Amino acid sequence: MAYTSPASVTSTDLQGYPEFVEVTMQEWKVPGVAVAIVKDDEIVFAQGFGKRDLAENLEVTPQTVFAIASCSKAFTTMALAILVDEGKLSWDEPVRNYFPALRLSDPTISRLVTLRDLLCHRTGIPGYDLVTLHSLMPRKELVERLQYFEPNKGFRTTWQYNNAMYSLAGYLIEVVTGQTWEAFVQQRILAPLGMTNTYFSVRDVQQVADFALPYKLIQDEPQRTDFYTREDAIGPAGSMSSTVLDMSKWLRCLLNKGKYSEGTLVPEEQFRELTSPQMVMSAFPHNLPKYPEEFYYSYALGWWTTCYRGHRLVQHSGGINGFSCLTTFLPDDNIGIVVLTNRQAHLVPVHGIFTYNAVDRLLQLETVPWNERTRQSYDKLKEQEAKSQQESLATRVPDAPLSHPLSTYAGQFEHPGGGTFTIVQDGDTLKGWHNGLEYTFQHLHYDVFLVFLEHYNFYLKGSFATNLNGDIENFVLPLEPAAKPLVFTRVVVEAPAASL
Repeated sequence: MAYTSPASVTSTDLQGYPEFVEVTMQEWKVPGVAVAIVKDDEIVFAQGFGKRDLAENLEVTPQTVFAIASCSKAFTTMALAILVDEGKLSWDEPVRNYFPALRLSDPTISRLVTLRDLLCHRTGIPGYDLVTLHSLMPRKELVERLQYFEPNKGFRTTWQYNNAMYSLAGYLIEVVTGQTWEAFVQQRILAPLGMTNTYFSVRDVQQVADFALPYKLIQDEPQRTDFYTREDAIGPAGSMSSTVLDMSKWLRCLLNKGKYSEGTLVPEEQFRELTSPQMVMSAFPHNLPKYPEEFYYSYALGWWTTCYRGHRLVQHSGGINGFSCLTTFLPDDNIGIVVLTNRQAHLVPVHGIFTYNAVDRLLQLETVPWNERTRQSYDKLKEQEAKSQQESLATRVPDAPLSHPLSTYAGQFEHPGGGTFTIVQDGDTLKGWHNGLEYTFQHLHYDVFLVFLEHYNFYLKGSFATNLNGDIENFVLPLEPAAKPLVFTRVVVEAPAASL
C-alpha cells in the first residue's frame, strides 16, 4: 500500500525507493520496516515492508503498530508546551515552584533546575539508564529516588541524555493538572489529531489486530525478544507505540508549526521553543560532523536539530527492546519522514539509511552512500567492542584467587536509588539479576569480576568489598559508566538459588 501525490512529489522523486528499502533491510537483517513521507501537508508515501511476525509470516502494513520509544519525548514536550501556553507552567521558573517536594542529590540543582533544564538534558546528572529504563518502581517512586543519582558534570554545562528527567517532566504534568501524563497526552494531543492507533502500553498494543513483534540480532540473526513492559516508571521518555499513518498526522501538525485541520495544539511561539537549539550535543556520537553533508547537532526540547546538505532538519530517534525508529522533518522544505522498524539497534541504528535516502530523493539531490557509511561505522564499532572485552581480560592478575568461598558472595544487595541487585551462586561462578535483567559473572582476580549484561551485549567490571569483620558487605558496579560506581549494600546473606 503506497500513497503518491503528483502535486507534491514528481513521478521520479521516489522511483526506486521501495526497492532500495527492500534491499537495505535484507542486508541489515531487519524483519520489518514501515515508512511514511509527508510533503506539503499530504501523505505522499506510506508503505510496509517485510514481516511484522517472522514465525507466522505476517506482513508489515501502514497500519502495523510499532514501538516509537524515545520519539515519545516530543509528545511529552508538546504536552508541556500546552501547559506553558496556558500559564500553568514555565520553561524557566524553578520546578520547585510547582513541585516543592522535588529533591535531587545536589541542593543547588534541586533549587534552581527548570523545565527547560530537564528537557534539554543539561542538569549535570548522567542517564543511569541501566537503572531507570528497566525500573520496576511506579513513576512517583522513581522521581523520589532521583535524589540518589549523583551529577558528574556542572549544572547547565554539558549535554547528557537522561531519560529519567523526562519521567520527572511527565510526572510534573500530573502534579499540576491531576491527570496522568498518559491521560493528558491522549486528551490534548492524540484525540485532536485523530491518532486513534497510538498507545501508551504494550498490553494495549497486543490487543490490536496488526502489531509488530520485537526482534534483536543474536549471533547475527534476528531472534524474537521480549517487549519492553516498564512503561510505568519511564513512560514519558519512551513508552508509546504507533503506526506510520498516525505518525503522519503528527508530522503534518509539526510541519504546520503546531496547527492541524481543526485547530491549534500550541501557538507558533511555543512551537518555536520546542524546535530551537538549546544545548550543543557534545556527548552525542555524531556531534562532530564526519561528512560534508552534516552539521553540528544541538538538542532542543524533545528534538535535536541540525542541517543536512544546507537544509534545516529536526529529528529524534528511538530505540527500545526489539524496535528502532526515527522521526524527521525539514521545516523549510515541508518534508516529514517517519521510519519504524522491529529490529533492535545493534551498535549502530539503520533507520537513518532509509531516512536520508528518502531526503536526498525528495530534495532532488544525488544520493549519498549512507548504507556504505553505516556499514563502515558498524564494522569499526564491532571491532572496538571485541577489543574492549579483550582489554578487560588482559588486565587479569594471574593466580589471584577470591578472598572468600564463592557461596559467601551470594545475597541481596541494595542501593537507595538503584534498588535491589540479587546474586546467586551458579555452579563455579555467580549470576545476578537487577530490575529483571540477567547478569553473568566471570572471575578476573581477587574479588573483581567481569560482569556481562546480555540484553545490551555490555561488559562491566564489578567488585565486592568487606566490612571490618571481613564479611562481604558491598557489591560495587558502574551501572552508569560516566559516574561513580553504585555501591549496593548486602541486606540478605543468602539469596534464593532459583532464577528470579
